[in-house]
Amino acid sequence: MLQELNIRNFAIIDDLNISFSDGLTILSGETGAGKSIIVNAVNLLLGSRATTRLIRNGNETAELEALFQITNQSKVIGIMEKNGYDPEDGLLIRRIISRSNRHRIYINGRLATIQQLNSITKNLASISGQHAHQGLLEDDQHLLILDQFGDLLPLREKVYKCFHEILPLIQDVNDLKALRDRQDEQIQLLQFQKKEIMEASVKLEEDTQLEQERMRLKNGEALYHTINSIIESLYSSQGAAIERLVTAKKELERAAKIDLELSSKAKRMAGTTFHLEDMVEELRIYLSKIQMDENRLEEVEVRLDILAKLKRKYGTSLDDVLSHLESIDKQLLEIENISTLIADREERLSQLHDKLAKLVISLSTKRKQVAKNFAKKVEKELATLKMPQTTFQVSLHNPPMDENTDQYLTQNGNAINATGIDQATFLIAPNVGEPLKPLANIASGGELSRMVLAVKAILAKIDALETIVFDEVDAGIGGSVAETVGRKLSSIAGYHQVICITHLPQIAKFGNHHFNISKLVSEGRTRTIIKALNKKERVQEIARMLGGEKITQTTLDHAYEMLDM
Repeated sequence: MLQELNIRNFAIIDDLNISFSDGLTILSGETGAGKSIIVNAVNLLLGSRATTRLIRNGNETAELEALFQITNQSKVIGIMEKNGYDPEDGLLIRRIISRSNRHRIYINGRLATIQQLNSITKNLASISGQHAHQGLLEDDQHLLILDQFGDLLPLREKVYKCFHEILPLIQDVNDLKALRDRQDEQIQLLQFQKKEIMEASVKLEEDTQLEQERMRLKNGEALYHTINSIIESLYSSQGAAIERLVTAKKELERAAKIDLELSSKAKRMAGTTFHLEDMVEELRIYLSKIQMDENRLEEVEVRLDILAKLKRKYGTSLDDVLSHLESIDKQLLEIENISTLIADREERLSQLHDKLAKLVISLSTKRKQVAKNFAKKVEKELATLKMPQTTFQVSLHNPPMDENTDQYLTQNGNAINATGIDQATFLIAPNVGEPLKPLANIASGGELSRMVLAVKAILAKIDALETIVFDEVDAGIGGSVAETVGRKLSSIAGYHQVICITHLPQIAKFGNHHFNISKLVSEGRTRTIIKALNKKERVQEIARMLGGEKITQTTLDHAYEMLDM
């Protein structure tokens, strides 16, 4: 149940706070006072799309906040707990709309996404305004209403899940068959690639090693002269480093005989000499390996070119090339087994199709039974709404399959979709002697308004919604019909919290609570205000609704009479 609604800097509303109660709450006021703005605010708090056009001029943000009381029987409890919210604290929804388009949503003080908001509010409240009137003209809504009435939504959900389990399998089979159709071409390509890589005898890091070898081959002469010169200066030339080091070592050894403190240094000097001699020997070995072979350089260049081409075709490294070789074997194996894979998936599809067919037949059969009962209920409700001679039927028909319909999504020549094999159309004949016509062909706004109300009244006892907002429920009606509509709203309020925006006193008089919405100009700005009416003020408001701006004693007496005061 909606308990509190706060609106700030929204359209012509600067700061508005409304406390709601259960039962039927009436919102009335002059046209343009801001009643529809309040409905827009509630819509946003239920998850509709935000736009910066709704921000009050002169402000950077608009803020909307609603507090809902959650009953123990509410379906919202499970959804809140699943999203990490404690329903015992109630449900506090806050939306901030910013001119920078950085809108924010908070649920119980935590930042939330629009998806989380929609999942929580879908079973919380509904607004029956112009959208509901137009929605009732759509056949998709007719099927949903029928399923709601017949408690068929669980079975419908099973159909939906099975249908969406089949879809990816169909795509998988189609892809496998397409692969099979071009199997020969694919095998030839894969075998060519495998042969190309195998004949190249690729080894990991081979390209790195060959790059190093190429550098040595291209710079062999320079390397030879450099290393040979180093050997000469260290060992072979007169006064070479080792020769002088050996002399220094011997002198240090003689000095160590005089001063033992020098013994360790003499040993280190000897070790250095040995290390240097080893270094010279290693350089001589390296010198003997230096090649200046043009033929070998050409072989290395050719090999590097082969490896580079493989890397360009199959990856950026030799590791990628070898990985591709492994994948070729897997693909060839899959192609060899493609017929088995197709057969396995088709067997699974056949099982799922049998399951889906049974589900949609069961759902369709139950819909036919429910449709008759629903039609009687609608006729009965319309009779209480001053449409006693109305004939109403639910036409259920099966959409035929076309050439593009997959065989696994058909049942006895009928196409299966996510809601089954049925399409529903509400047919109505408001006057005796008229043929039944689709609801969309109704010209009278008053008849459509009463049709919406009749459906709401029927669903009231089974609907999980806790709050219903009626806007434009009085479109095209008046007089005794309006009083009948008001009585029906009062009846629905026995099951739900009902908030009704109306211009008709015949409806307003049934309210348990009554608010007047008006606008005034203050400091050069228009603002909307709302006021909870006491008994005396309510008489004045009903009188205004009866007689307009000029309230006479007659209209006041009439208002007293209507309110039974």
